[in-house]
Amino acid sequence: MKQPAPRQPGFNLVRRTLLAAVAASAGLPSGTGGGRAYAAPSVEVAPTGRRKLGALEVSSLGLGVQNMSRTYQTTVPSRPEMINIIRTAYERGVTFYDAAEAYGPHEVERILGEGVAPFRDKVVVASKFGWDIDLKTGERRPGLNSRPAHIKQAVEGMLGRLRTDRIDLLYQHRVDPQVPIEDVAGAVRDLMKEGKVLHWGLSEMGLQTLRRAHAELPVAAVQSEYSMLWRGPEHDAIPVCEELGIGFVPWSPLGVGFLSGAVDVRTRFAPGDIRGNETRFAPENLPHNVALVVLLRDWAERKRATPAQIALAWLLARKPWIVPIPGTTQMPHMLENVGASALRFSADEVAELDQAVSAIKVRGKRLPDAVQAFSGVEAPPRG
Repeated sequence: MKQPAPRQPGFNLVRRTLLAAVAASAGLPSGTGGGRAYAAPSVEVAPTGRRKLGALEVSSLGLGVQNMSRTYQTTVPSRPEMINIIRTAYERGVTFYDAAEAYGPHEVERILGEGVAPFRDKVVVASKFGWDIDLKTGERRPGLNSRPAHIKQAVEGMLGRLRTDRIDLLYQHRVDPQVPIEDVAGAVRDLMKEGKVLHWGLSEMGLQTLRRAHAELPVAAVQSEYSMLWRGPEHDAIPVCEELGIGFVPWSPLGVGFLSGAVDVRTRFAPGDIRGNETRFAPENLPHNVALVVLLRDWAERKRATPAQIALAWLLARKPWIVPIPGTTQMPHMLENVGASALRFSADEVAELDQAVSAIKVRGKRLPDAVQAFSGVEAPPRG
């Protein structure tokens, strides 16, 4: 189980001040805030700006809703509170919400559909297909399934759960090594002609698959893990996205909580917590990797922000078409994350922070599935 993070006196005081202010702004009781450690006085929680993913316009920060049916710690959040977070995010300028049929499975789409119902036409809803999930029961079976007929049936289910007549951004969650990407694009094109899908994207694909997909049907966005903790996309996916005019959506932009200060050298994970399977969080690697958190604390004091806000603002400063989607099940954390869009770095500060981050070589690996997926799995050739 997670042990308490070591506290620094100054950080303890300002964290209470920040969370009390954030809670008050959202109409919450003071003291609400969960497990994030360390915070400095926050930048003002302001509405997010606007960015483009291909031709699709979204808020500069989105909201990932993956854990709203079950957290990393395997607890089940309060459904009314998840609806409240979704709706409060919209009030604070968030217009981009990210789900998937695999989250739940199915249940997260139901939560999101209820949450955005009052303002559905004013937001962008993204979801994903690709795992072999029973279309009726939601049972997740081993393997992948991107057969065109299955994609079309999966989207019909999404539309019902999301209470909508179209998916604004539909991703292939993982590349199916049995199905040519041209066939996947063809199925999505058919759905676009019917008005059921408006834009499409890929997640954790090989680069040749991305090029083939884009040539067949213009891709709006690529989604992958990307943060100070995992910078792999900088070497391949991001340059290709820049070349082709494709937006980039980092999932886990806070390193599954690590970059917010919620994980420290004494942290141990409960059974079922996916982070327990990642060697970058293993006891032998944490003492080295927390150097990133120390760096973020220093910059948080310097910019009068929080470590999480610094980590998100760093991503926003990378490219104008990068749109992080931090997820949370706690209102103060959502409001804190949204505040990152108001942070600004000078060119000199960006260079200095980049140099400092690059000097810290993260030890350990991501989840085995994510590592395998990002290692270059390509769709088979057509024919």
